Amino acid sequence: MTESAIITVCGRPNVGKSTMTNALVGEKIAIVSSKPQTTRNRIMGIVNRGDTQFVLLDTPGFIKPRNRLGDYMVNVVKESVTDVDCVLFLVEPVTEIGPGEIALMEKLQESGAPVILVINKIDTVEKEKLLAVIAAYSEAFDFAAVVPVSAKNGDGLDILLEEMQKYASEGPHLFPDDMITDQPERQICAELVREKILRSLDKEVPHGTAVEITKFSERENGIVDVEATIYCEKASHKGILIGKSGSMLRKIGAEAREDMEALLGTKVFLQTWVKVKENWRDSEVQIRNFGYRND
Repeated sequence: MTESAIITVCGRPNVGKSTMTNALVGEKIAIVSSKPQTTRNRIMGIVNRGDTQFVLLDTPGFIKPRNRLGDYMVNVVKESVTDVDCVLFLVEPVTEIGPGEIALMEKLQESGAPVILVINKIDTVEKEKLLAVIAAYSEAFDFAAVVPVSAKNGDGLDILLEEMQKYASEGPHLFPDDMITDQPERQICAELVREKILRSLDKEVPHGTAVEITKFSERENGIVDVEATIYCEKASHKGILIGKSGSMLRKIGAEAREDMEALLGTKVFLQTWVKVKENWRDSEVQIRNFGYRND
C-alpha cells in the first residue's frame, strides 16, 4: 500500500524553510542565505519515506509587500496553504509573536488545514526556554502538533516526519520515486547564481536582482555550457555586481559554477553578464518574464 501527502512549508522570512526542505529531501533544491526574501517562488520538494511520498511546497517568507514582486510572493503563500493535507508553520524559538506571524496564523485559520508548529533553530537556545515558546504559540493557535527541530543539524526531523505521516492518505504516489523536485535544472542554476549574489552583497543590491539562463546546452564530451544574465535595477548596482576589474562577478560565477557541477555531476563552463532593467520589481510584465508567474 502506498500513501502520499501534500504539505506546505510556510513562515516569516529567515526562519529556515528552505534549509529544512533541503534537509528533508536530502538534496539542495532551494537556495539558502541569511537575507530575507531569498525564496521568491513556490518550490516543490519530494520526499520518499518507505511507502509514503511527501510533496513539500516551500514558499516565500510571508512579508508586508513593498512592490509588485512582494505582492506576488504573498499571493504564493496564500494560495499554497489551501487544498493541502497539512501545513508546517516554521517559527524561531522566541516567545514574542510578531505581527507577521499573527497575520499568517489568521490565513492558516481561514484555510482550515491542520497545522504543525515547527520551532526551528533549537540549537541556538537552551531547552528550558522552549517551554515558554510552546506555551505562547499554543495560546495563540490550535496546532495539531508542536515539533522543535534544528534544520541545520537534523535534530527532530524524524519526529516531524512521523507527525507528517498522520496526514498521508492511501493512493498512488503523485510523482516518480526518483524525482526530488519539479524545478528544471536550468531554473535551479539560475537560483544558484542568485544565491551567490545574496551571499556576496549587502543592502538593497541583491534584492533588486533577477537571473535569466540564456543558454543551457551539453557538449558531446559531457561539459555543460551555461550563460547567465544578471539583471539589476540601477546602473550603480551594475558596477557593484561587476566589482573592481570584474572581481565580484568572477567570485559569484566561480561559486555558482561549483554548485552547478555538484548538481549536474559534470564540468560546467559558465559565463555571466550584468544588465540594467530599472524598477523591474514593479513591472508585472518583467516579473512574469523572470518566471514569477501566478500559474
